[in-house]
Amino acid sequence: MPTGTALRDVREQLFDAAERVLLRDGPSSLTSRAVTTEAGCAKGVLHRHFTDFDAFLAELVLDRIARIDGQAAALRGSAGTGSVADNLTRALTTLFESVAVAIVSLVTSRDELRARLREARPTGVPILTDAALAIASYLTAERELGRIAADADVDTLAPALIGAVHMLFADRQGIPPETADVHKVVTAVVSGR
Repeated sequence: MPTGTALRDVREQLFDAAERVLLRDGPSSLTSRAVTTEAGCAKGVLHRHFTDFDAFLAELVLDRIARIDGQAAALRGSAGTGSVADNLTRALTTLFESVAVAIVSLVTSRDELRARLREARPTGVPILTDAALAIASYLTAERELGRIAADADVDTLAPALIGAVHMLFADRQGIPPETADVHKVVTAVVSGR
């Protein structure tokens, strides 16, 4: 006799459930039971698709990093259009309004997860490093177009932007910053003022 309804695209349903738990309750509340309860399925479903919970979490993080790759292409494609500060403000707000801040907290709070991610990504903090690479690529394109200083050190500007804007969004319980606040930080970092 069936014990529940069939799940379609189980991995994505579990990832989405994990994201909801992570955003609502924080990394310390993210357990396999919390994820499967949120997804409305038996705990065994998660373990049928992943070797263990840390393998699930590593796949979740890598999946969310893949989403940044799409955003990076869109950002680079915006080079030469609009203003540099507006493009960066939009991209950074999109990044940090997502689950990115919560995933950074998750990665820093779980030793086994960090170890597994190091196998796939040996350097940097997942999500933040990927976002910095995307921003550096965009800034390089803008520098080539003459829209930022020819001597701009994009490899320093990109992580400075990530760090500064991450600080605005880091309070998971707080109200997200206003677009004007993000724009102000972006403008200050890019202009050096």
